[in-house]
Amino acid sequence: MQIHTERLTIRDMVDQDWVSIHRYTSMPEVTVHTAWGPNTEQDTQRYVQDVLRMQQASPRTGYEFVLCLKEEGILIGGAGLHITEQTNAELGYVLHPAYQGKGYITEACSALIELGFHKLDVHRIFAKCRPDNVASEKVMQRLCMKLEGRMREHWLYKGTYHDSLLYSILKHEFEGA
Repeated sequence: MQIHTERLTIRDMVDQDWVSIHRYTSMPEVTVHTAWGPNTEQDTQRYVQDVLRMQQASPRTGYEFVLCLKEEGILIGGAGLHITEQTNAELGYVLHPAYQGKGYITEACSALIELGFHKLDVHRIFAKCRPDNVASEKVMQRLCMKLEGRMREHWLYKGTYHDSLLYSILKHEFEGA
């Protein structure tokens, strides 16, 4: 599957992408707010293999894409949409630091939200971030997602409980925006 936006090609991952993906998944500054990483080469290769299997599922409920600059073809990050229930999907994203702050994630996620509502027929799309991940929270706000609340200590990671902020957008809100 491929989606084209003004500046990006959003496409299904292929096996050879692991090298480009590993460039940012191995960076501690990228993974400080994630449930994974920093990745070893083996971690990244395993992740890519998991995504390739996900692409073959029928029905397909997981959509992990790579984000490539349309003109240069450079892989700069990833974004995903995962159907968690028949009418709900979770949005997630990650970007190489060299490309952050340029609106690429907002552009990509806008396309994924449209995919979710218009092609996958979900009713609600949600995303979570750690409360101190201000950049991620701003992305959700730019996507016109609404803050539902703070999920207190719902996530145990590396021996510590963490909070998350939960944002969502409903299909009729997206169509009215």
